[in-house]
Amino acid sequence: MDLRPGSRWKSAVCDAQLVVVRPPSSAGELQCGGVAVVPIDDMKAPTGAIDPAFADGVVIGKRYVDEASGLEVLGAKAGAGSLAFNGVAMAIKGAKPLPASD
Repeated sequence: MDLRPGSRWKSAVCDAQLVVVRPPSSAGELQCGGVAVVPIDDMKAPTGAIDPAFADGVVIGKRYVDEASGLEVLGAKAGAGSLAFNGVAMAIKGAKPLPASD
């Protein structure tokens, strides 16, 4: 799986679509709903069941990160499955605090 910055992926089990913002520092598998994602140009419709452990959903416009590898992806289309990298759930990236204005 070549997770280059700007590459687009979609879930194999729900409607979620993703864009890689920052690639991982190590090789691994990006998953949605417990199943590996597929390239955006894959013409197959989403099929199969979402793993209940990965059913929190993807929110459009939110960034998801895997702290261990540095992988960062952007939700381009919402879906029912949640994201994981090598089986470890990814977290929504928090907003950067703004500098204090004195």
